[in-house]
Amino acid sequence: MTGGAPTPPTARHVPAARPSRVRSGQEGAPLPNADSSTEDTLDLKLPPEVLALFAEGAATAAPPGGEAGAAGGGASGLLDRIATWRAAETAAGTFRLVPVDLERDLATLTVWMNDPAVAEFWELAGDQQVTADHVRAQLDADGRSVPCLGVLDGTPMSYWEIYRADLDPVARYYPARPHDTGVHLLIGGVADRARGLGGTLLRAVSDLVLDHRPACGRVIAEPDLRNTPSVAAFLAAGFRLSEEVDLPDKRAALMIRDRALRHRI
Repeated sequence: MTGGAPTPPTARHVPAARPSRVRSGQEGAPLPNADSSTEDTLDLKLPPEVLALFAEGAATAAPPGGEAGAAGGGASGLLDRIATWRAAETAAGTFRLVPVDLERDLATLTVWMNDPAVAEFWELAGDQQVTADHVRAQLDADGRSVPCLGVLDGTPMSYWEIYRADLDPVARYYPARPHDTGVHLLIGGVADRARGLGGTLLRAVSDLVLDHRPACGRVIAEPDLRNTPSVAAFLAAGFRLSEEVDLPDKRAALMIRDRALRHRI
C-alpha cells in the first residue's frame, strides 16, 4: 500500500463477482489496541431484483452526457458518484480520485502491479490482461466497487478501490453496518513511498468518503496483518485497529475510521 519504500500495498479485496483465492498469511502476535468486539457478522446477499433496482435508480440519477458504467456515473449510485467528488487539499498537494479508464490507464496500472512490493500483496503481476481482467470485473459490475487513479498535483501516482464493504464478501467476516465503505490502495512510484504520504492520502480519501457519502458512518480497510507499514499508515490517518480477522486469502487487520471520531483522531 502506502507510504514507505519498500512499502507494500494493502491487499486487494475480492470482488463479489469473483471467487476468492485462498492464500495463507502469517498470524503473528496480536497487535496492540485491538478492539475485541465479537458481534455477529452480516452475511448480506442481495437478490438480483434488488440489485436491479439499485442500478436503475442510479442510472436515472446520472447526469446527461456522463460516462456509462460504475466509474463514470451509471451504477455508481451505490457509491454516490465518485466521479463528481471534489479534490482534496493536503499537505502534499491537491489530490483527486479519478475513475479508471482502461484504455488510458492500463499500461500504467500494469507497471505498478508488477512492482515486487505491490505484487506480494495484490497478486496481480503479469501481462496487461491480468490487470485488465481485475479492473474490468469492477467496471462491468453493479457499481459496488469503483477503481480509481489517485492524482496528486495533476500526476497519477496511486491506485484506489473504493467499495461498499457492506455489500462485499468481506461483510461475512466482520460486524458490518449499512453503508460501510472500504478502501484499498497502492502507491505506484518508489519515490512516493517512505515519506508519510500514505497516511496523508488515506486521511484525505476517508474524509472525501465521509463528506460525499452522508449515509456512511465509517470507513474500513482490511490490510494483510503482515503488512505493518500499511497498518501504520492507517493508524496515522486516524483509523483504529478494531480486530484481527481471518479472510479467505489472508489474516487481516480490520481498520476503522469512525465518522464520530474523525475530528478527534
